[in-house]
Amino acid sequence: MTYRQIADDIAARIATGEYPAETKIPSYSQLSVLYSVSIATVQRAVMVLHAKGVIYGEPGRGVFVQNPDT
Repeated sequence: MTYRQIADDIAARIATGEYPAETKIPSYSQLSVLYSVSIATVQRAVMVLHAKGVIYGEPGRGVFVQNPDT
């Protein structure tokens, strides 16, 4: 699975409400197990979603789903 496919899948999970706005998404290690890929691949997928404004990071707290109303 490529990082783009992972990014698309996470975005789809956000769109369906599996990961609601303002909630934390699973950690890099959890996502790497879920998708059977390296943490580096997960990091690239998260970077794509961050660049699109779908998610945001809070240092020391994790990565959260962006509220579309903000």
